[in-house]
Amino acid sequence: MLEGSCQTFVSDCQVRAAAELISHSWDPVVLSALRLGPTRRKELLTTIAGVSDKVLTQALQRLQARGLVVRGNSADQASTHTGAVYRLSMLGESFTNGPLAQLAQWAAENQDDLVGR
Repeated sequence: MLEGSCQTFVSDCQVRAAAELISHSWDPVVLSALRLGPTRRKELLTTIAGVSDKVLTQALQRLQARGLVVRGNSADQASTHTGAVYRLSMLGESFTNGPLAQLAQWAAENQDDLVGR
């Protein structure tokens, strides 16, 4: 824990920086979907129920700008598909498999207490 380094309401607080990583509701969902491996945008649209094409594109752009997601080109040799593939960066993997996974576990364990309050 970062004792004493984050005073209440300080704008450069580390907690605020971390919270900004999940401040957009679809960003953590996209990161979680990318835990399964490199994926094309159209596949993400299918995997993530309820997200629109525009919102997914914006989320991917935000996550790339933060260095959590990398966009690359890949040719799938099993088919004729070519084009952009998104994957977690090393930073994205450490965030997604660490703090984000822990937050999801906490939410699952406390879901009954969180609902309706």
